[in-house]
Amino acid sequence: MTDSTLQMTYQIQKSNRRLHGEITLAGSKSISNRALIIRALCAENFPIHRLANAKDTELLQQLLASDKIVRDAGAAGTTFRFMTAYLAMQPDTQILTGTERMKKRPIGVLVDALRQLGADIEYLEAEGYPPLQINTPKDMGRTRRLSIAANTSSQYISALLMLAPTLPQGLELQLEGNIVSRPYIEMTLALMRHFGVQSQWNEQTIKIAPQDYTPREFIVEADWSAASYYYAMAALAEAPDVQLNGLFRESAQGDAVLATMMTAFGIQTEYNEHGIRLYKKEAPLPPAFEYDFLECPDLAQTLAIVCAGLGVYGVFTGLQTLLIKETDRIAALKNELAKVGVSLAALPPRFAQKSGKAFYAIEGQAVVKNAPTFATYEDHRMAMAFAPLAMLGDIRIEEPEVVVKSYPDFWEDLEQLGFAVQPI
Repeated sequence: MTDSTLQMTYQIQKSNRRLHGEITLAGSKSISNRALIIRALCAENFPIHRLANAKDTELLQQLLASDKIVRDAGAAGTTFRFMTAYLAMQPDTQILTGTERMKKRPIGVLVDALRQLGADIEYLEAEGYPPLQINTPKDMGRTRRLSIAANTSSQYISALLMLAPTLPQGLELQLEGNIVSRPYIEMTLALMRHFGVQSQWNEQTIKIAPQDYTPREFIVEADWSAASYYYAMAALAEAPDVQLNGLFRESAQGDAVLATMMTAFGIQTEYNEHGIRLYKKEAPLPPAFEYDFLECPDLAQTLAIVCAGLGVYGVFTGLQTLLIKETDRIAALKNELAKVGVSLAALPPRFAQKSGKAFYAIEGQAVVKNAPTFATYEDHRMAMAFAPLAMLGDIRIEEPEVVVKSYPDFWEDLEQLGFAVQPI
């Protein structure tokens, strides 16, 4: 992505609120990235079909194939975390770096865990943050027991789990505290099972014995988080009828809960041989929509837009990991929703007395006029989550090409559904 494309703004228009058409979604970035790491750890190569065309996935492929000493993960958080664990087992010295924003995203929890396993990793700038110098491991696998905070990024945990069967003693991973993003950990273990690696998960402990990955042909399922933007459009549309190809009824993705979640807004999901069909069952809107996004944080921005667009009072919790994503997504949502007259605010602590959770309220109905311009904060999900508001009036999206991180064809696919997308 060049500076010129980042500085561009798109105007998004929809002449009516009809939403009919068919979209073939690209493969899931989350599944693709895990499959690539597993293949790199496998003794033999194997084919991966329908691999995500996301920039993060293409970057991970390049870094895995690179023989350069300095490897740049850009703004790709998953890529950086998975590569940190992978390189920790490799010989010679490697330097792993990223963008200025990446240098502000913590990596200390993963580095501390890898060091306990025998990795030799140094911080080149700020302690606990990228860039890293990763040297030949001193005694990789010198322990098989490891504890890690369970309320940290699930990507740290997934990175360690994928490494586990290749360690001399395997790994017994103790998750301390409340587990966040559990479905992503389950996705990792499910993919590992597909490639022959067995595990045991009892309460807070995951045990994986030393064993070999079995090379097997693999087909990547389409991305449910990408599908969420079409669910949002359908919610704001009149009599929508949209076919989304590539999604499975039996999914390894936690975001597949979307199909159930969106019934609150009348959106029905019909599974077929190619994927799913979305349509709307006319029914009164709920007075409020309350949801805990702890296990599906990537859906929170989309559902915030659905609530705002329909004027449904939203009460969200489980948003703690949104603070350390590509941007502070809570602050970003608050800033941008205000442009259409919708507020997002933390509820007073008394609402969390029993649960100990932090609650946020979304209040008001979006008024889209005079083509509001939404900032994206170098965050692909901000760009895509706000796009459905074009169903209600002309909007503008700054730095629209940030979507290449996970869904490069997003704007072209919108045009297939009758949106006009023009650079200004």
